[in-house]
Formats: sequence, structure tokens, C-alpha cells
Amino acid sequence: MSLLRAARASQRSLIHCRSISSSARRAATAKGSTLSTGSSILRPQASTSKLPLLTRSMFIQTESTPNSDSVKFLPGVDVMGPSGTAEFLDTRSALSSPLAIRLMGIDGVTAVFYGPDFVTVSKDSENTWSVIKPEIYALLMEHFSSGQALFRSEEDRANAGPQDTRILDTDSETVAMIKELLETRVRPAIMEDGGDIEYRGFDQEGDALVKVKLKGSCRGCDSSTVTLKSGIERMLMHYIPEVKGVEQVLDQEEEIALSEFDKLEQRLKTKKPSMAQYMSV
Repeated sequence: MSLLRAARASQRSLIHCRSISSSARRAATAKGSTLSTGSSILRPQASTSKLPLLTRSMFIQTESTPNSDSVKFLPGVDVMGPSGTAEFLDTRSALSSPLAIRLMGIDGVTAVFYGPDFVTVSKDSENTWSVIKPEIYALLMEHFSSGQALFRSEEDRANAGPQDTRILDTDSETVAMIKELLETRVRPAIMEDGGDIEYRGFDQEGDALVKVKLKGSCRGCDSSTVTLKSGIERMLMHYIPEVKGVEQVLDQEEEIALSEFDKLEQRLKTKKPSMAQYMSV
């Protein structure tokens, strides 16, 4: 009799367990989960997101520029779009762009320039590209893979873009021709080198000089003078007789920075090592 009772109790327990398992299976099916035969009753489905694969498969190319302290990065997607550019020379100006502010935070980076389909990053002379490039690659891949907006608002984007070569109703015929040549002949060539040019004025009644500002990799480049005189100036004077020359202008912040750099360079040249320094080498 005792064996018969034990068998019946075992049968009731088995039926009870099957009932619980069936309930768990129905609940799991209703919630879209799978039932595991292991130690865990329910196991959620694994994520099938492919975003990490897209991030890893993104390929960023680089191109050298005439300026050894500037490199052109091509992410393979539009940055500013056709003819669009924007430049950031300090963290304050870079606040309008999440990517620019992060790039400016890399030790040694001095400027960031957005072109139609590229990003030009400039560094100081003390840091090497072998150290800086990996950080730039990582930030560019993260940004362009995430789909994050380049600017914080459409207003920031509009303010960052160039407005200088738009032909206005108030422009004289000469100024309109200058702007057209800069936009159609000069800018495309300079953008190939990771830079841009900005029209700053023309005084036909005065010195008759076209005033421009170089941006991106062209800023501080050793060949910028050759570009201005042998390229831009010669072309403008050929097509527009009223033009007598081209002059590069600098913003106040740039003039101060160059002045401080010249002072530092002079101090380094005049500071001679002492005998004790020679002996310690």
C-alpha cells in the first residue's frame, strides 16, 4: 500500500510540473520569448541589431595637403554638401557643432574645417600625426555611423556656411565678376587641397586690391603666398583689368596668435644653451 501511495503522489507531482511547464510555455510564447531546456526557464531572444557591423565596416580615407600640419579626411559621405564649408579655430566657435568640439578637444588639434565631402584637421607642430590620427578616426567613425546631426540647429548650420561669394544687387559689375571667378574657378581648386577662400572686399577707388582670406589647410601654408600671387592674382588681373593685385587679410585673433608665435620663435633663437647644459647631455 505504501508503494501504491508513493506512486500516486509521484504521478500527481509530475502532472503538476507539466502544468507549470505548459503555463510557462504559453506565457513565454505570448511575450515573444523562447523556452530554454537548460537551468533557466525563459531566455529572451538575442538582439539582431546590425549597427555595430555598420560602424566597423565604415572606411575613412585620408589625403595629404600642401600644409604638412593639415590632413584631409574623407568619410565617404556628404559633410557640408555641394560648395558648403565651415571653419572652427577655437572651442568657442566649435560649440555649434558636436563633432567639431570633440575634435578640438584632441591634444594638439588647432583647427577643424568642414568641406563638401571632407573634414580637414590641423595640428600644431609639436604633435605627430601618428598619435593624433587614431583619435580622429575614432571620432569621425562614431559620428558619421550614428547619424547624428553635424550642427546643433539649422540656424547654426546657416551661420557657419560661407556667404561672401553671393552676388548681391548692390555689387558693382567688377565685384560681381570677382565673386564669380572666385566661386567657379578658385574655390574648387583650393578645396581639392582641403581648404577654401573667402572674399573680403575690393576698393576700386583706392588701392584696387582684392582682399581674401584663406581657410582650412591653406591657412599658414608655406605655399599660400605662391597660391595668392602666381595663381589667384594672375588670373583675376587677366580677366578683370580693374584688379591690381590680391592681398590676404587676417582676423584680429589670427594676428594676435601670429604675433605671439613670432615672439616665442625669437626667444628660442636668442636663448643659447649654457655650458652646464652641454655637460649634462
